[in-house]
Amino acid sequence: MRFSKIGLILFALAATATAQAPARGTTAPAQRGAAPAAASAPARQLATANLGQLMKGILYPASNVIFAAQSTNPNDVKPASDPSLATDPLASTYGKWEAVENAALALSEAANLLTIPGRKCANGKPVPMTNPDWPKFVQGLRDAGAAVYKAAQSKDQDKIVDAADVMTTACANCHDKYREKPTLAARCQ
Repeated sequence: MRFSKIGLILFALAATATAQAPARGTTAPAQRGAAPAAASAPARQLATANLGQLMKGILYPASNVIFAAQSTNPNDVKPASDPSLATDPLASTYGKWEAVENAALALSEAANLLTIPGRKCANGKPVPMTNPDWPKFVQGLRDAGAAVYKAAQSKDQDKIVDAADVMTTACANCHDKYREKPTLAARCQ
């Protein structure tokens, strides 16, 4: 499916509106004149994707942008013929070093998604959020994203190589414990 720029903006606005709509089973917004809800009450977060989908949809593509920046200077990447439709973030409208910065920020923000209660692994088992090492692994991902972001801002490939090593270590720490299993059924244990 091909979207125009306006179509993408409308899609993003609709997605934002949908994300802000009350979840099923919750009460509707207060009626006019009713007391407002407590400002400190957080919105209920829903885990829509399983862990594998989250990895494939956000973390894997973002990591690949960072890995690519180790061997190819993002400034040397030619824009796509239509950058607004580019599937390669480095060649997109927000390409070059900005794409590497955005990939780093996606890693850090995705770490928050790893802590939403109710998320399941691809095999249907709960994400092991109650295990004492899980918050450490999640923080390692946040820290890796911050390291890559700082390196990307410097536009120095040597710094990207070092930061990508931090990212690789953060990913391996979790993967070695929870992903690298003989079968899909054995993951997340």
